[in-house]
Amino acid sequence: MPDAPKKVLQFIEPEKVDVRHAEFSRDERRVLDTVNHRVAAGESLDAIMGFVFEQSMGICACDRIGLAFLEDNGQRVVSHWARALYEPLLLTKGYAEDLRGSSLAAVRKTGRLRIINDLEAYLKRKPGSASTALLVQEGVRSSMTCPLVVDGRKVGFLFRSSRMPAAYGEHQVLLHQAVAERLSQAVEKAYRLEQLEAANRAYTEMLGFVSHELRSPLGSIVMDARLLTEEYLGPLAPEQRDKIEGMVRKADYLLGLVREYLDLAQVEAGRIEIRPRDVDFVEDVLEPAIGIVRPALAENGAALERQVPDPPVIVSCDPNLMQIVMVNLLGNAAKYGEMNGKVRVRLERVDGGVRLSVWNSGPGFPESERPRLFRRFSRLQSPELLKRKGTGVGLYTTWRIVQLHGGKIRAESEEGRWAEFVVEIPQPVPAVLDAEGPGAPPASEPAKRL
Repeated sequence: MPDAPKKVLQFIEPEKVDVRHAEFSRDERRVLDTVNHRVAAGESLDAIMGFVFEQSMGICACDRIGLAFLEDNGQRVVSHWARALYEPLLLTKGYAEDLRGSSLAAVRKTGRLRIINDLEAYLKRKPGSASTALLVQEGVRSSMTCPLVVDGRKVGFLFRSSRMPAAYGEHQVLLHQAVAERLSQAVEKAYRLEQLEAANRAYTEMLGFVSHELRSPLGSIVMDARLLTEEYLGPLAPEQRDKIEGMVRKADYLLGLVREYLDLAQVEAGRIEIRPRDVDFVEDVLEPAIGIVRPALAENGAALERQVPDPPVIVSCDPNLMQIVMVNLLGNAAKYGEMNGKVRVRLERVDGGVRLSVWNSGPGFPESERPRLFRRFSRLQSPELLKRKGTGVGLYTTWRIVQLHGGKIRAESEEGRWAEFVVEIPQPVPAVLDAEGPGAPPASEPAKRL
């Protein structure tokens, strides 16, 4: 008597599968064991999935394997990985579709496996299923879908497809589930890491865009206000001058934030290039930086003391990047120093390089807070310092730029009395650098990227 035709769509509970279908062959057990080892060894998602795909040829009908994850509070399914024996793939990484109205919703809700024995017939039933239409265009005729479960959470789906109709039965269901169980934690971890990296990229791009858009109007406000305070457009009453000067201070503060975030956005995007050349450090770096932070020093009544050698100090560095370093260090000295206190900047030659330091009188920082320094968005948690406005961006950017120069930065403090930040830059600057320090130079590369 011929077998009864299979239903177009089936949902199967693995625990109710006939025991006759539950035994795996030696080759199947070998593949499952190897997947376990590869996951435990921390291989990449692509390497693990590539192995599963290649080994599937010998143990199960398989022309295509795909991974998808749930996003937007489980309302959307997004393709994350796909590979097939044929080309072209039409349903590829990044494809997204709403879960509502899809038979995948039942897979997520019940944990059962889905088998579609005839995708052409299924598409006739659900002509609005764009993903099914793409698979049919690829030549897929049957598919099997298992939920990816991590700590009881349904996080996504593992798909196995064939260009033959009705390719899957209960034994293949159990094998497919066994593979999914071994993969779930590893693939979700890789997926979350990729999500985090993508979110970080999007964040820094938005940060750079917003900061760039703010810079011009804020700069214009400051210039116009200073035209008024210098009485180019007529005399001002004392109360008018006070009000406009307050506006300038607030706009200058915002410009400082914009500058910090623009620097950070460039650093995080890897768009900062180091172009070292010999410069007069005082004239080309220090004095321009002092000019930028002078309003902040004046607002706090800080007295600035320079300790620099009389002859010009010629330093190999990127003057634009080192100006960012000096602006951040001097700006912090003004911001976190005491009112009417002292700020001292010192430049000196040392064996193998130059050393520059910025010291300020004031609250300093406790030794317990030292590990927070130079970390992105990290602010010191002492009560006195939390009263001061800050973002935790400037010192991180400074650290990155110093690293790019092959240098080192450190901080010292006597709590309640003073703080000092010291930068040492080797001379000459090593030719090839990254965030960890110097490396071997290729012969011709005038600019190095973060």
